[in-house]
Amino acid sequence: MTHPALSLTVLAALAAVALAHPATAGALAPRFADPVAIDNTVAAFTGQAIGVPGGAALPVDRRLRLAPCAAPLALSWRANAHDTVVVQCPDVGGWRLYVAVAGAAHGDPAAAAVMKGEAVTVAATGDGFSVSQSGEALEGGAVGSWIRVRTTAKGDPVRARIVRPGLVEFPAD
Repeated sequence: MTHPALSLTVLAALAAVALAHPATAGALAPRFADPVAIDNTVAAFTGQAIGVPGGAALPVDRRLRLAPCAAPLALSWRANAHDTVVVQCPDVGGWRLYVAVAGAAHGDPAAAAVMKGEAVTVAATGDGFSVSQSGEALEGGAVGSWIRVRTTAKGDPVRARIVRPGLVEFPAD
């Protein structure tokens, strides 16, 4: 006859071994997409490392909480200028990231990240919050430049800084 406390100890040890076993570790679904894996996929697509001309300008923001993607990521160039890589999760309800390419828009005014009349996301950011809505660029410009944007057809234009292609922001103080 076995002792009840011994049986619980043996069961707990078996459960710990089962959870630590590599075959079961892969069975647990990740909560979020791995930003390092996204960085590696972008580097493979561009053929350059992060920070190197032709590669991603910066690593994917580690604060992003993207749903894990069951299908392989789909990558493409945003435009012929090859200044931005579009990373998409092709799953139903998947997500899309725009990754700026290093050296693509620096010093070249013709390589605008936002064009006049283009639809953009306008983000108002402050201490601990960010709110966004769609808008229209009333001017074109490169990453880092300030342009006028309109958020509604009758709204007054606001000045916002271009963060990346398709995204502008202004501080909400």
